[in-house]
Amino acid sequence: MNTLIDLEKKINSELTTKIDQSKILHNQLYIDVNKDDLIDVILFLKTNKNTKFKQLIDITAVDYPEKAQRFKMVYLLLSHEFNQRIILSYYINENEVINSLTSIFPAANWMEREVFDMYGINFKDHPDLRRILTDYGFEGHPLRKDFPLTGHSEVRYSEDQKKVINEPVKLEQNYRNFDYESPWEGTKYIKDQTENNDKKN
Repeated sequence: MNTLIDLEKKINSELTTKIDQSKILHNQLYIDVNKDDLIDVILFLKTNKNTKFKQLIDITAVDYPEKAQRFKMVYLLLSHEFNQRIILSYYINENEVINSLTSIFPAANWMEREVFDMYGINFKDHPDLRRILTDYGFEGHPLRKDFPLTGHSEVRYSEDQKKVINEPVKLEQNYRNFDYESPWEGTKYIKDQTENNDKKN
């Protein structure tokens, strides 16, 4: 493929019913696919002699809690031979199980585990779908928009119990001093110190 326009035409002509929409933006090709056709589209992009997208760069998701189909799945692929990038995406419902790409791209293993951990999205036929970034017994999924900013629980070492413990997050404000003044004007303790030095002189 010489250009992204040629690539877009080739993909649309070969995968007519499997492509919902395509566009070229920021020197990359964006394609919306049907989630049921993901495996067929990925196999075509990887194996076809005119595409050769043989590297999976990343898998991620975007959370739209206000939409009926809450999550947008995003796949980034790279063709080294043609120096081109392509971004595939589709929407899914909150509790929907989607196809794993681990049989096509072994690198998808950890990427899909990260999406599972951060968003709670399940992958069918994944060899080892468990949390990868959060701790054992962690509740919730941190990249969902409804996840509280402080989390639900915290892990710390208890000097009294001599072990690591889980407990609800407590944000103690008693001993916290907040300085809202502009850094250009100087903080209060520096102003007080300067004024005291001026009085002594």
